[in-house]
Amino acid sequence: MNDRRRINPPPGGTTPPAFLHSTKATNRPVRTRPANLPRSIFLQTGLVPSASGSAYLELQSSSSPPSKISLIPTSSSPKITCTVHGPRPLPRSAPFSSTLVLSTHVKFAPFATRARRGYVRDASERDLGVHLETALRGVILGERWPKSGVEVVITVLEGEEDAWWADDRGEGSGAANAGWGMMSVLAACITAASAALVDAGIDCVDMITGGVAAIVRSTGHAADATVNGGSRSVVVLDPCPSEHEYIQAACVVGYLRARDEVTELWMRGDAGPESESLLDQAVQAAILARTVLSETMREAALLKFDKQAAELNSDNATGDATRRKAKSKDVAMTG
Repeated sequence: MNDRRRINPPPGGTTPPAFLHSTKATNRPVRTRPANLPRSIFLQTGLVPSASGSAYLELQSSSSPPSKISLIPTSSSPKITCTVHGPRPLPRSAPFSSTLVLSTHVKFAPFATRARRGYVRDASERDLGVHLETALRGVILGERWPKSGVEVVITVLEGEEDAWWADDRGEGSGAANAGWGMMSVLAACITAASAALVDAGIDCVDMITGGVAAIVRSTGHAADATVNGGSRSVVVLDPCPSEHEYIQAACVVGYLRARDEVTELWMRGDAGPESESLLDQAVQAAILARTVLSETMREAALLKFDKQAAELNSDNATGDATRRKAKSKDVAMTG
């Protein structure tokens, strides 16, 4: 007699499924674009109706063909969402502030990176929030919003890997490339936050964009390479860490093109005498990102104005019809 309170096993013996695990790594993705060409950017605003302003930014993934050996993608493509809440009045318990109080919040989704993230912000996420706040503080005209606060929330849906996935198994120089993906994420966060601030209608001195450049070991850019310390290196715009075996230094800037000002500068690694060249290339990457931001905001403004004009014409037509109907009902009084 079978026991109904438990799940009985199959009558015969079973063998657990064995999944094939390939020990052979695919080839490392190779950078096919020139050293002075960043990845394509997709940017769109107004995706979150409940927020004052919002933006979504996505970088183009690597052009390397998918591997037939493994389902693991060869490289990552950062995807970031940004929402702006405010300006809104500060709580009564907050101290008086004659300028706008800016707060930034950067959080990786649990599935954003290969190593699953926690639900509580770690040190790296708080560090990104501080860098983002520094970049935006020099852009917003805070004196126009006294006793008010604004919150910029960044959610990283897909981050930038610090190295090629096979380097984690000891097949590459993963330790040398640890942490480089945060530089590209910060540059994307600055550009997305700028678009969201403009979408929210917050007064700014200029639209800020983020740019990143790095000094990497040359892998075919002989025309741009320089011999430094016995090894050939090259300065590239918008580096993808999975495409380079070794990154010597990297630089991220928040740049205002109209004012020719840098509000945020984060340089990591040993650039040596190439520091100025690395900074110039990072600014150049920010200038190229500015073209995408300007075109996106222009299209968003035209769409918004066309919608407002259509609503205004509809209201005018409704008002004219109402007046004509009321006039037809008038009765002429005669003596």
